[in-house]
Amino acid sequence: MTPVTSGNRRTRRQLTTQVKTSLRDLRNQLSMLNRQVGNRLDLKEVDLDCLDLISRQGPLSPSVLSRRAGLHPATMTGILDRLERAGWIVRERDPADRRAVTVRVLPDRGREVFQLYSGANSAMDEICAEYDEQQLELLVGFLQKATEAGLSATTDLASG
Repeated sequence: MTPVTSGNRRTRRQLTTQVKTSLRDLRNQLSMLNRQVGNRLDLKEVDLDCLDLISRQGPLSPSVLSRRAGLHPATMTGILDRLERAGWIVRERDPADRRAVTVRVLPDRGREVFQLYSGANSAMDEICAEYDEQQLELLVGFLQKATEAGLSATTDLASG
């Protein structure tokens, strides 16, 4: 084990700051990409976010989607109305409970979204090709923990 020195602490602090700065830069860049995709599809950013949640985690009930998106149920109703009118999603009765509704993405429209993100996806494939499996596992673990930290911070802000 390497002894901790003031130089090591300083280097570690600098690297940690660089990681945080890089994550903020990434968040900003992804936000700009999502804005461009949303503009091309005539979707608000929040609509695109909800569409992504439904696509990756759906079908979902509107109340579950509202919680996962951190949005008020009335706001979610407006978003779902817009997405449904534009032909992105469909609301269906839950066969197990006819009173319940689930929301799912219409698969044909997903190709439009995929095409707009294809440049970023290809670039990410090329970047990932530069890393071995162990390094990729480390990156996945870090990103999952960073996502959990963001979720925890969001939950704390929402409840307090």
